[in-house]
Amino acid sequence: MLCLGLSGGLDKIHENPLELPKTFLHDGAAVLVRDGRVIAAVEEERLNRIKHSNKFPSSAIRYCLATAGVQLRDIDRIAFYATEAYCNTMLERLLVSQPDVSIPLDARLLLRKLLAQEFGAEVEESQLSFVHHHHAHAASAFAMSGFEQSLVFAVDGGGDFLSGVLAVGSGTEITEVASFPENNSLGLFYLEAIRYLGYGLFDEYKVMGLAPYGDPAPYRELFGQFYELLDNGGYRVHLDRIGPTLLRNIQVRRKGMPFTQQHRNVSASLQEALERIVFHVLRQYRNSTGMKRLCLAGGVAHNCTMNGKLLYSGLFEDIFVQPAAHDAGCALGAALMVSKGLGVPAPVERLQDVYWGPDIGTERSVERELNAWAAHLDVERRDDIAASAAGWMADGAVIAWVQGRSEFGPRALGNRSILADPRPASNKDRINAMVKKREGYRPFAPSVLEEDANEFFELPEGKREFPFMNFVVRVRDPKRSVLGAITHVDGTARLQTVSRKTNPVYWEVINAFKERTGIPVLLNTSFNNNAEPIVESVSDAITTFLTTDLDGLVVGPFFVKKRTTGLDDWAALAVSLPAYASLHRVRAFTAEDQQETACEIRRGHSSRDNVRISHGLFDLLMQIEGEAVLGSLLGTITLDRSKQEALVKELLGLWEQRCVRLHPPRASRNADGFGTGHAEAKPALINMGPI
Repeated sequence: MLCLGLSGGLDKIHENPLELPKTFLHDGAAVLVRDGRVIAAVEEERLNRIKHSNKFPSSAIRYCLATAGVQLRDIDRIAFYATEAYCNTMLERLLVSQPDVSIPLDARLLLRKLLAQEFGAEVEESQLSFVHHHHAHAASAFAMSGFEQSLVFAVDGGGDFLSGVLAVGSGTEITEVASFPENNSLGLFYLEAIRYLGYGLFDEYKVMGLAPYGDPAPYRELFGQFYELLDNGGYRVHLDRIGPTLLRNIQVRRKGMPFTQQHRNVSASLQEALERIVFHVLRQYRNSTGMKRLCLAGGVAHNCTMNGKLLYSGLFEDIFVQPAAHDAGCALGAALMVSKGLGVPAPVERLQDVYWGPDIGTERSVERELNAWAAHLDVERRDDIAASAAGWMADGAVIAWVQGRSEFGPRALGNRSILADPRPASNKDRINAMVKKREGYRPFAPSVLEEDANEFFELPEGKREFPFMNFVVRVRDPKRSVLGAITHVDGTARLQTVSRKTNPVYWEVINAFKERTGIPVLLNTSFNNNAEPIVESVSDAITTFLTTDLDGLVVGPFFVKKRTTGLDDWAALAVSLPAYASLHRVRAFTAEDQQETACEIRRGHSSRDNVRISHGLFDLLMQIEGEAVLGSLLGTITLDRSKQEALVKELLGLWEQRCVRLHPPRASRNADGFGTGHAEAKPALINMGPI
């Protein structure tokens, strides 16, 4: 029995741009379940390279089908992560705001049409299901928890006219016991407050990391005006009070401005308020249902600090947090729900890993792809790659580590990671400067050998497995000064334990580092820069390696360093535009209020995604048909070498921002291409208009 779960939008990249609420249609994914077990899962963002992609997950579906060796017609049931009524309401709202958009106001018809266009197969009515958004969240957690019984809390910003549900799971059944309307959304409560700290949607975790630098006391009473704790575990949030009150009482931070202690204190008060509400709800329902175990899902369940406090509280004997708790995880829940409906529920066993994404390929294919970059990469195969990598890090290197199948969800769990020595506190600043380009206050996570975790971290009695970075735990006092790069300002860390059974390759490199240094811990952060999702393919890995200052790259058994390069080396590469990018000439105004023509690359519908480029580079890129060798493009214009170098430097800056793609020419690439889902596009020239 094959069941496919889907999350995400109902339009393709830059086709029929459906400006539906971004708080709902985002984090597209596909998950394929066979007889109740996951066999393939990937987020669309990993393949189309658009963060939090709200597009139809075509590439993700294609990957799932290829992994199973089946066609769309072989799927018994396809499940979308929201009810049909909710989707139709969203489409109706779209028509009101965008009357010129021509689409069917019927989600079922629209979804069938998209599937037919993408896969050339008609989907039968009986194949297609729409499931309740929060029930999908709940199912994704309970079905993976291994619990016979538990309380289940699915809580997020919104979906299906709700912001959360509480349920009781028993056996294979989940029974809803309470629900929370959208106007009581804890996700929107958090989001509304962080707007006044210079953040927005998808930045919530950044404020969670800032909170330990603040004191909640100065704004505790202020935040107390934003919510009420009611009898019987109820609560009420007053979203309309947050903005006016904060505007009167704090200095609003704009994006890019420095943080003041006031901003840190507001973060701490917000985090405390969220925790108070969640604890209030869970205490009541723990008592009324008698459930001793807890499952969490929904975007709010990614608040690892809250999860850690629940863990230490002793309120529940055991807690399971679905590792892809955000909306991509609804694709998992949807697939499991319809599989159960067809009589094949998930087995009652604890989830051990989420290495469900595309594999890097065979050793031979990886070597071919690396060798295609011979002018830029020094590649050496090592028989003992773990020992080599560990020695490299012990000597101070920060490396990228790419192995096997990718992780499903937002965390790099040792297969698409940046790794470093966890001891020097200076490594935090080094990694931020060389690759992440993010706020300096944000912590990095530790990966520790499962058998050594309790020596370095304070774990609740009897608990030793924390494989998904879902909990912030306390670093033991004597170890805090030792683990300077991963210990947060409050003495905590977002922990991943690594099992030799679950991921032997990652376990080996940590163990090799332990043999070299006596420390069974590595700093682990996701392998990506600040302009892209986590890398997926070998091609992604090479691109991110060459556009950052990382010291080295390990892919499979290959030990990779950068070569010194010049203009001729770059000129030998091909240039193309990503499918999400387009070229535009626009009317702009100078500082003297004079009108001029400007050129830019757009990566999305928001003006914040626009990147201004020179006229020379614009003209160069407009010559591309699919792809073109850079040297050939440069040969079409008359420039001296210094001006050519300046143009290439500008192009490399755009490559770093993922506005263009550079890669070996098609003739020199192997048949594996660039990895699943990396489409190329012909440049599109858009008529001039104001920006």
